[in-house]
Amino acid sequence: MSKRKSIIITGGAGFIGSNFIPYFLNKYEDQYYLINFDKLTYAGDLKNLAEVENNPNYLLVNGDVCDRPLVEHIFKEHDVRGVIHFAAESHVDNSISGPGEFVRTNITGTFTLLDVARKHWMQKPFCSKEDYSGCRFHHISTDEVYGTLGDTGLFTEKTPYAPNSPYSASKASSDFIVRSYFHTYGMNVVTTNCSNNYGPKQHKEKLIPTIIRKAINKEPIPIYGDGKNIRDWLYVLDHCMGIDLVYHKGLSGETYNIGGKNEKNNLQIVDTICELLNEYRPLKNKKYQDFITFVTDRPGHDRRYAIDATKIECELGWKASENFQTGIEKTVRWYLDKWI
Repeated sequence: MSKRKSIIITGGAGFIGSNFIPYFLNKYEDQYYLINFDKLTYAGDLKNLAEVENNPNYLLVNGDVCDRPLVEHIFKEHDVRGVIHFAAESHVDNSISGPGEFVRTNITGTFTLLDVARKHWMQKPFCSKEDYSGCRFHHISTDEVYGTLGDTGLFTEKTPYAPNSPYSASKASSDFIVRSYFHTYGMNVVTTNCSNNYGPKQHKEKLIPTIIRKAINKEPIPIYGDGKNIRDWLYVLDHCMGIDLVYHKGLSGETYNIGGKNEKNNLQIVDTICELLNEYRPLKNKKYQDFITFVTDRPGHDRRYAIDATKIECELGWKASENFQTGIEKTVRWYLDKWI
C-alpha cells in the first residue's frame, strides 16, 4: 500500500502554485500525492502545469474553495493530510472595482478549507484524531496586510496589520481566521507573508509581464503615478523553497515573512527590463525606454513595502538564491521564449 500523503494545493494553476507544484513533485517524488484544487479562473493556466499533468502523484480537481460539500468530498476520498493554501483573488485593481469576490474567496474560502480540515483531522479542540497529529494547514499570505512603510523600516512578523485595499483587507481577515484556529482549536497551522513575487508563469496583466509584453509589441508601457512606489521583489522559486521549509519545519501557530531584500521602485524595474530588451532584441533608432508612459495612479496605492526575513533565515535556514539582476534576466528570457 502506498505511503504517499495526500496534500491539497489550492490555486495550483496560478502563478506561484504552478511554480510550486513541479518543484515539490520533483523534490519529494513518491512521498506526496498532490491534489491541485483550482477554480481555473482567468488567473489559472493549465499550460503552466503541462510538465506534471501525467505525473502519477498529481491530480487536478476543478472546483471552488467555497464549495464545502466538494471540499469535504476531497478530504474524505483522498484522506487529505495537509493543505497548502495559495488560492486567492489577488489583483489589487480588480479588488477596487469588484471587492465582493475578494471577500468571498479570500475570507469564506479560507474558512471553509480550515473548518473542513479541522473536522477531518481533529477529535476535539487541542486533540488530533489518532494518526492525524502531523497534519498541517499552511496559509499563503502577503506583505500588503501590513499597509505601507515610510522611507525607512521593514515589515516584521510583529508589525501591526493596516491593510489599505479591499484585497489586502480580505487577506488580513483570512490571516486572522487561520490564527484563531490555532488559538481556539489547537490546529496545526502556519502562515507565510511574502513580498512581491516575479518570475516565469505570472499572469500577463501583472507589472513585470506587462512591461515586457508592451515593450516587445512597441506599445505604451503604463507606469502608475510618478513610478516611485517601492516593492521588495522575490523570485518565485525562492518563495517556493521558503514555503517548503515552513511547511516541513515551521513551528505551529507561527508566521514567517519571506522577502527578497530587493527593494526597487517601478522606474528602476521598467528601466532594468528595457535595458535587457535593448540587449536581447535591439530596435533600430529607438530604445524600449521610449515607450514608457505615466498613467493616473490607482486609489490607495501603497508607497513602499519591504520585508525583514530574519526569522525564516535564522530559524529555518532559508536564503534567497537569486538577486534581482539574476532573477529578472531569467524572467525576461522566459517571456521572450513564450511570446516570440
